[in-house]
Order: sequence, then structure tokens, then C-alpha cells
Amino acid sequence: MEFFLDTGNVDEIKEAATWGIVNGVTTNPSLIAKTGRTQKEVIEEICSIIDGPISAEVISTDKDGMMKEALEIATWHKNVVIKLPLTEDGISACGELSKREIKTNVTLCFSSNQALLAAKNGATYISPFLGRLDDIGHDGLLLIEEIRQIYDNYGFLTKILGASVRHSDHVRRLALVGTDVATMPLKVLKQLFGHPLTTSGLEKFLSDHKNSQ
Repeated sequence: MEFFLDTGNVDEIKEAATWGIVNGVTTNPSLIAKTGRTQKEVIEEICSIIDGPISAEVISTDKDGMMKEALEIATWHKNVVIKLPLTEDGISACGELSKREIKTNVTLCFSSNQALLAAKNGATYISPFLGRLDDIGHDGLLLIEEIRQIYDNYGFLTKILGASVRHSDHVRRLALVGTDVATMPLKVLKQLFGHPLTTSGLEKFLSDHKNSQ
């Protein structure tokens, strides 16, 4: 499983990059807005830190607008992935970009039927929102399992990118069902390191070492 960091905060990305476990970054208009900078500035700096897929989202809601934005964004760096909403226009734009061999990440996926549409039009990534489904009492993991089965049934190459990850157990469950990528905020990535027995064990080792000197 690949780990993507879901943020527009460059300082967070720099910190996580030192661990050697971050494969890419996902952003969205809300995350970019928090930086107070332009999307181009943020994306270009992220690309200088992480050598992997960096998702940048279009703002337009019509196909022509999406295509115009996407073709511009794609010139920023070879690692840029165009993020598109799962709408009729978004899926149509996905198909056009796929023909041009421009990588895409179709976002705001909440059903297996939607994921099937994205795969049929050659999406590089599909982003089902695990946490948001859990928030309204639905089983987000069940959706991931359904998409995995459908993609395996037909040999689709679209990668499943588990999004809206709320905590470390989401990551564990995504890994168990064969999700290709998990994208998460820095706080969740840090949670993966933690276990009370690791902490207490290290403290014991250090204490014993100190007492033996």
C-alpha cells in the first residue's frame, strides 16, 4: 500500500518526507485555501519535496472549463495528477485526459457504480471517501471492498485511493481489503507509529541501560 499525505501544508510535508514512507500528496481547494497561497505555488513546492503523484483539483464544474484548467495544471510538473469531481462532466473530462495520457484522480466517490464509471474512462485513481460515509452511518469499508471486487473482476487498472481517513484503524482496515493507496492527514500518519507497549518498552530499555552504567 502507498501512503499519500492529504494536506496543502508544506511544513507538514517536509516533516513527513524525512521518514521515507510518503509516496505522494493529495490536495483539494479547501486545503489550498488554508495556505493563503495560489494553487500553482503550493503544488510546485510540493513537487520539489515529494517525488511522487501530487493531486491538484480543478475548480470548474463544466467539461470545457475542467479541460482548460487541467491542461494548464498538467504543465506545472510531470508528477501532477488532475483531480476531477465524480460528475457527468468530470467523468467525460477524465476520458479526454486519459486519451492524452494525463493522470487523473476522480474524487468524491460514494458508490461502487460511480467507481465503475471512473474506471471505464481510464481514471488513474478513484477516491472513495471512507470517513464521510462512516460519519453518516454507512459502512465506508464495504464500499472499498465492493470496488476492489469489481475492479478485480474486470481487470481495471484504476488504483483505489482510500480518502477521508479519520484514524489509524481506517488505515489498517484499508490495508486488509487490498486498497492501493491511503491518503491521510499528518496526525493520522503519526498515529501509525504509536503503541503503548513500544513506548513503555523503550522507556524500560533506556532505564535499564542508565542503571547499568
